[in-house]
Amino acid sequence: MKEIVTGSLGYDYIMNFTGRFADRIMPDKLHQISLSFFADKLSKNLGGTAGNLAYTLRLLGAEPYIVATAGNDFSEYREFLEKHGIPHAGIHEVRDEPCGSYHVITDSDDNQIGAFYTGATRYNKDLSLKQETAPRLVIIGPNDPDAMKKYVTECQNLGYPYMYDPAFQIGNFSPEELRTAIEKAELLIGNDYEISLIEQKLEISHEELLVMGPKAVITTLGSKGAIVETRKEAIHIKPAKPKNVSDPTGAGDAFRGGFIAGYLRGFDLLVAGQMGAVAAVYTVEKYGTVTHHYTKEEFIKRYQENYHQTLEL
Repeated sequence: MKEIVTGSLGYDYIMNFTGRFADRIMPDKLHQISLSFFADKLSKNLGGTAGNLAYTLRLLGAEPYIVATAGNDFSEYREFLEKHGIPHAGIHEVRDEPCGSYHVITDSDDNQIGAFYTGATRYNKDLSLKQETAPRLVIIGPNDPDAMKKYVTECQNLGYPYMYDPAFQIGNFSPEELRTAIEKAELLIGNDYEISLIEQKLEISHEELLVMGPKAVITTLGSKGAIVETRKEAIHIKPAKPKNVSDPTGAGDAFRGGFIAGYLRGFDLLVAGQMGAVAAVYTVEKYGTVTHHYTKEEFIKRYQENYHQTLEL
């Protein structure tokens, strides 16, 4: 047993809006928003936080084991996992719901507005993480809130190390639930808005968050890279350079996969963060979240081109 990946499995419906959200939003009308956009492109892709992250881990030679629930339209996804050597024994299929689905629209500035339909994800709370062999790491990703709370409790009771990634579910947890999860986490990750929201809910400073318990707090900054912080240092991760920008959907999941792949190999936090940045840039170059592909050799070359360092995988 290597890495347990939790989260959602589903389909992404990605739309493109040629204008800018900023031109349509009136700050003095935020209390009564009513917006619609004319999308000139629609694409259906495999997605979900668990599937996206597991795909990147597998590309980089890790052994992800997904624990999640899938719906009655899982067959296409199952074929994809089998093709790429990702086990699906930990995936429970239900008959009365489809897989979850993410509906997102991206503007010309690569800003996004999206909504996630839970579908079969609502049953994740019925699953258990307990395994015969303890995993090296559990990724508790954005998911059904009750499932996330259950996984935190199981990891703490079973002694499983875990990365805590509450993301868009932060608002569904009480301050005490967030504190309990973060204090025992090995890693905490989120984008800059999510990390600030955690601090606001807990009524603590950023410095207080850094000493709560995790070995590192990773803050992703989109096209500006990331910051990996410990109690003693702040490591700034420069973004890798994309050859083109097609679609940012899934870049955060790819960053997490790249970071974890490096972290579990025992690389220092700078190298792990840079691996995350390179993994993310492959995603933004393709439309969809798991439509890209690379070999280890190609990844190593891309890493060296961006950071002028030799990477051994």
